[in-house]
Amino acid sequence: MGVTVYTINKGINRSIEFKGIKAQYIIYLAAGLLLLLIIFALLYVVGVNTYVSLGIIIPSGVVLYSAVQRFSKRFGEHGLLKHNARKHLPGFVSARSRKLFIQLSEKDYEKKEKIGRRTSHL
Repeated sequence: MGVTVYTINKGINRSIEFKGIKAQYIIYLAAGLLLLLIIFALLYVVGVNTYVSLGIIIPSGVVLYSAVQRFSKRFGEHGLLKHNARKHLPGFVSARSRKLFIQLSEKDYEKKEKIGRRTSHL
């Protein structure tokens, strides 16, 4: 009988990383590079000199790569999504009456009563 050897993948729960760029930032970089490719093709079809269009596309690609790299290092794997969500939170929540909250608690109490749970109502 031969011995079976299994290799263990130690990066199972880790996010994907490529040249220091993590997770969803790889998709952002790929989408940006695809957009630059389309712009280059449009410039070529329009008839712009190839060297001029390369002079536009290559620096744009470098700026795109450095911006994505900077975002990846600054915010991490999920930090950019959290940062954008935090910007959309309201500064405060105001309620002019308690009517809404009273109705919510009464509906919740009725649901629990139908299920058979008895809870004390404040």
